[in-house]
Amino acid sequence: MEIQMSSFQTLGFNAQLLKAKASGYAVYGVAISIAAVIVATALSGYLQFGYVNFDSLLQAQKSNAVLWFLDITPLFFACWGQYIGSIMSYEAGALLADQMYELRTHNAALENKVNHDATHDSITGLPNRVLFHDRVSQTINLSQRKKSKFAIVLLDLDRFKEINDTLGHFNGDRLLKLVGMRLEMVIRKSDTLSRFGGDEFAILLTGITDEGVVSSIAEKIHQSLKPAFILDDLKLDIQASVGVVIYPEHGEDTDTLIQRADIAMYVAKHAGRDTVTYEAKLDQYSPQRLTLMGELRQAIENDDLTLHYQPQIKASNEHAIGAEVLVRWNHPEHGLIPPDDFIGLAERTGLIEPLTRWVLKHSLQQGSIWHKSGLKIALAVNLSAKSLLNPDFPDILTNLLISADFPKEYLLLEVTETAVMADPELALNILNRIANMGIRISIDDFGTGYSSLAYLKRLPVSELKIDKSFVSDMLTNEDDSAIVHATIDLAHNLGLEVVAEGVEDQATTDKLRSLNCDIYQGYHFSKPVPPKELQAWFQSNRYGYA
Repeated sequence: MEIQMSSFQTLGFNAQLLKAKASGYAVYGVAISIAAVIVATALSGYLQFGYVNFDSLLQAQKSNAVLWFLDITPLFFACWGQYIGSIMSYEAGALLADQMYELRTHNAALENKVNHDATHDSITGLPNRVLFHDRVSQTINLSQRKKSKFAIVLLDLDRFKEINDTLGHFNGDRLLKLVGMRLEMVIRKSDTLSRFGGDEFAILLTGITDEGVVSSIAEKIHQSLKPAFILDDLKLDIQASVGVVIYPEHGEDTDTLIQRADIAMYVAKHAGRDTVTYEAKLDQYSPQRLTLMGELRQAIENDDLTLHYQPQIKASNEHAIGAEVLVRWNHPEHGLIPPDDFIGLAERTGLIEPLTRWVLKHSLQQGSIWHKSGLKIALAVNLSAKSLLNPDFPDILTNLLISADFPKEYLLLEVTETAVMADPELALNILNRIANMGIRISIDDFGTGYSSLAYLKRLPVSELKIDKSFVSDMLTNEDDSAIVHATIDLAHNLGLEVVAEGVEDQATTDKLRSLNCDIYQGYHFSKPVPPKELQAWFQSNRYGYA
């Protein structure tokens, strides 16, 4: 409103300025015409009488008709100035009225936009956290009067950060819009769908008679997300972890309800369940989730993580040729935290790049110690999608290799299909730079991501790694066996070696040998072990004599 009044005052001032300007030019005209009359009269008197005084000027005025016409010019300019000033003042007034109308209209539209933006998400157009809180508060007041129930459903998309980081924020926003559209098709008109921010959505379900209604809607949410999302040429499978609270059983105020819905959602994600309804015993997970993020950063900075190594066995001579590097976090309070838990946490909180650098730094240092002691084994290190798409990563890797004094030909980087296909051209460029350094590259978890054979044959990879989900059941599942067989043949036709992970017994080993698999990895040979145990394993195990 202050801006509007300032604009009105400016327009009024400009109108007065125009009028004063016109009047000023009229005064100039009058002054010039008076001066012209005086000069012309004096000149006429001098020509007639040979001198200039009052009598000669008066006689010149009386005898020269031309000067009579010149005498009226000051009056003409004065009248002209008043007339032009009035016209300009009128036009300025009309302009001011038009501008005031436009400003009022623009101001009203601006106020509406500001109010809308303050309560709605800019990406999906859905109500935001502020408006959702207000709706919940109103529903609480209404439910108290009517003695009715309502529910809050909080959902978080799985692996969205990975998709957002690899495909870019533009495509991440597109995916959020598509998710919002599908969720809108599930809820009723009386319900409120909100985007809380990031990849979190919240739904307010009013008029709930029993928990069966909530369970039904939660199931519809999961069903709506099952069909693949299409972004350009990519098909993305999206799942969600859902937490549910019901008023008044699980809380009687807005903040408590939303906090407990968040706890239930976290437990669903943590336990790998689709939907979890809040229970009091779940409160223990809330502080753990809040503190783990900060503690993981400290663990990376303070070198509180450890590395384990799982041997890889060459099929041709049944001797170990290397080991995969696997990070572990033995938390002082929570004990050993599974890698999937804190690696997923690192991906969601932006810690995956420093974590990747930490793993590379310490594994290369350990590898250098082994090499200098005569244990010359290769190390396979998982490369995060974020690092793969970082143009500076090859330079970072070079510095780490030099610092550790580790032979680059003994390093193998494992990348996933998903990371490669997120930005194939950029990934290809970075992988070529890494390969030109003399470092080998492996495609990890082959068959579980978004494969493209056209790009696979262009990538400078030396091996494919078959995911353990196919290997572990290949003896009992014909489909898995066919996938393993086809992958081995494909890799060999492309001139690549094949690593099978998840080898748990001798029968699986024999089957892989019959399919001409090149390298084995799994608990049948050794579980992931700390550095000292790996060195002892190489010295004592029959597979360890390189």
